[in-house]
Amino acid sequence: MNLKNEDRLYSWLLVLAMLFWGGGWTALKILTINMPMDIIIFWRFFLMSLAFIPILYFFKKPIILNRGALKYIFGSSALNIAFMVSSFIAVKHGLAGAGSVIITSLSPLLTFLIVALLLSKAIQKHQYIGLFLGLVGGFVILELNDVDLFLQGSNIYFALSALFWAFVTIFSQRSHAYIHPIHYSFFISIVATIAAFIYAYDSDLLSVFNQDYVFWLALVYLAIFGQTIATTIFFMASGKLGSQRTSSFMFLVPIFALLTAWLVLDESIQLHIVIGGLISIIAVYFINTKFD
Repeated sequence: MNLKNEDRLYSWLLVLAMLFWGGGWTALKILTINMPMDIIIFWRFFLMSLAFIPILYFFKKPIILNRGALKYIFGSSALNIAFMVSSFIAVKHGLAGAGSVIITSLSPLLTFLIVALLLSKAIQKHQYIGLFLGLVGGFVILELNDVDLFLQGSNIYFALSALFWAFVTIFSQRSHAYIHPIHYSFFISIVATIAAFIYAYDSDLLSVFNQDYVFWLALVYLAIFGQTIATTIFFMASGKLGSQRTSSFMFLVPIFALLTAWLVLDESIQLHIVIGGLISIIAVYFINTKFD
């Protein structure tokens, strides 16, 4: 396969991965209807761990664990669990499509802001414009004109999820110096599975086998397609197309999430979510683009 055809293949695979990620929010909404949070979180990470085994066999890369890798693995495991908890609560009481827009658009902005503040990274003029637009977009998306609605509704948990995912992103970027991304994701799922099992040990974990096929389709989709397969495609494409080009496909996630939630859950597409999401996407563009 020539280079041009290979790039085209990975581009289409990335579109598929973004579809899987976007649909994951609808799957999570379905799972929140009948089952407790601790049971869902355990089975999500457990199935994710199993799905990584054939992928590890495919890559056949030697696993190297050192103190630096373990530090980021355990840290990201805790953050991933915190992300799942806040996302579960938010989606249970809010809209799946709206949650995807909030998290996908706010996380890159929060990531940049955290790195700039904690690591004293210099901020360029155009990035200040991006941060301002990000604040405007976040204000619109989260409906901060009504503080009581924000504090009492699901948006506060979506905002927390975006913050947790920002730290997950930072940990992931820094872990590349110590461990391969696929191994990193696998060990995160293993540690998170063990932690979730300890927490949910007294719960009826086997009650999932009493659920119908819709529940299992959503669970398998979320754990395997929406996480393991999509993440693997993303990492593979990053190595072939470059991180900047690959990251640009992330803007498709909220679009797919809104459409999936509309088709499957009959959720309405709220105008303030669309407007705020577009403003935030423009903000991310200003932050990540180098202007001469």
